[in-house]
Amino acid sequence: MSKKIVFMGTPDFAVTVLDAIVQAGYEVATVVTVPDRQMGRGMKVNFSPVKNYALQHNLPLLQPEKLRNSDFIDALKAVNADLFVVVAFRMLPQIVWAMPPMGTFNLHASLLPQYRGAAPINWAIINGETETGVTTFLLNEKIDEGKILMQRTTPITKDDTAETLHDRLAEMGAALTVETLDALFDGTIVPQPQPDVDELKPAPKIFKQDCVIDWSRDGEYVVNFIRGLSPYPAAMTTMIDSKGENVTMKIFSAEYEKDDKSTLYEIKSDGKKVLKIGVKCGFIKILSLQISGKKKISVEEFLRGYNVYDWKLII
Repeated sequence: MSKKIVFMGTPDFAVTVLDAIVQAGYEVATVVTVPDRQMGRGMKVNFSPVKNYALQHNLPLLQPEKLRNSDFIDALKAVNADLFVVVAFRMLPQIVWAMPPMGTFNLHASLLPQYRGAAPINWAIINGETETGVTTFLLNEKIDEGKILMQRTTPITKDDTAETLHDRLAEMGAALTVETLDALFDGTIVPQPQPDVDELKPAPKIFKQDCVIDWSRDGEYVVNFIRGLSPYPAAMTTMIDSKGENVTMKIFSAEYEKDDKSTLYEIKSDGKKVLKIGVKCGFIKILSLQISGKKKISVEEFLRGYNVYDWKLII
């Protein structure tokens, strides 16, 4: 029996999985990724990480603008693959996901049915979860609701950020994808419907306006919010300096200090090493940040260049 695969993906997370599939000896007959984009002031053409990998390993490549395009559909059919594997790509139309005889499966960075959506890693941390994982499941007409093939779990520690959890789940997901491929081709796996749960927690795409810190929330939530967006897209806040000018900063790491005498929204600093924001029953101690247009720095470096006396939060 042939073991011919089409792989669809875009970011670094998908590259980790694609490499594991290649190293496992599966034939990746075609890689599908997004079209090239012009970005930045110089409008430089950027390739997706998956395209870069495909070029480095001489894998056939398709970059459709539209997934229903007849030329793309014909090219996919001509590959005559047994199975499609999707990791961090676009929503597929039925004409695509239903094409291969063994179906199409997706790797999702959560324990489905929880955290369906585009940003499961971020939202799991933001919501203070202590456990997450990866799931392989068959695609159907509903987003992230197909039958589960396999799952693996991992704890979320207090030190995890979106970055560290992303990297760990990418490695776990790569191993699980290969394990899922082995089981599917061996015929030793029975897809299971996703379980019913009392409360579904969504994981919608995160936009810039969603990154603004709500300092009225309790301290643990604020720290989780910062961790869940670090280092990208990054939690943001804006202050008014002593000249009355707005200073917008991204905050990458922080700690929560309980204190019953804190004042909501108060900015406290010793001018040297400590910068704290008052929240309910305590303070958020900022550890690293980035002013708009500047590089990421520690709070000590920031305080050497800025006197925050009389600064106020914009809320």
